[in-house]
Amino acid sequence: MEELKTNSDRELLRLALAGDENAFRTLYDRLKGSVFRYAFYMTNSRAAADEATQEVFLTLLRKGHRYDVEQGDVDAFTFGLARNIVRRMERRERINRVMFLGEAEQQNVPAPEVLTANLLRDERVAMLRAAIARLPEHYRQAVVLCDLCELSYADAAAKLECSVGTVRSRLNRGRALLAQKLKLTGDPSSEMRRAGAQGCLT
Repeated sequence: MEELKTNSDRELLRLALAGDENAFRTLYDRLKGSVFRYAFYMTNSRAAADEATQEVFLTLLRKGHRYDVEQGDVDAFTFGLARNIVRRMERRERINRVMFLGEAEQQNVPAPEVLTANLLRDERVAMLRAAIARLPEHYRQAVVLCDLCELSYADAAAKLECSVGTVRSRLNRGRALLAQKLKLTGDPSSEMRRAGAQGCLT
């Protein structure tokens, strides 16, 4: 596997699709961190992020032949898969939650706490992550990519297929909504650094 580490993502994908397991493992090791972080921040759930990451790479093996060099690099293609998978998971979760809450009301069972603060050591970080997960998707995408995954405006714009100005606008609006929700004073981006990658990856 050592000799594969100098290969480009594009070459690794080509080899993986041809059945080279070592190439697939190398590509997985290279891209899994960013996929997991994105899924974690979008869902505020380690379990969901693990599930999404696994599904992204299984989908990459099944549909990687659709990758088009003209449309960007393999990382961008993988991000597109992750975005679609997270959206699908969120739709499924909303349906399940509505069904569960309906059953709970019929049985007079109190609904479970939606936030998972008890799973996180820092309550403030838990509140912030939960608030981010409840932002409208287009604002959440900008906050996750720029503030939590620490991408540049240009890189975030490339992944979201929009202009840098649009990313800036969505990021500013997303931060403002977070400040309102959490009653933060000043720029909430300093608070968000505490909810960054070091807090979700072990």
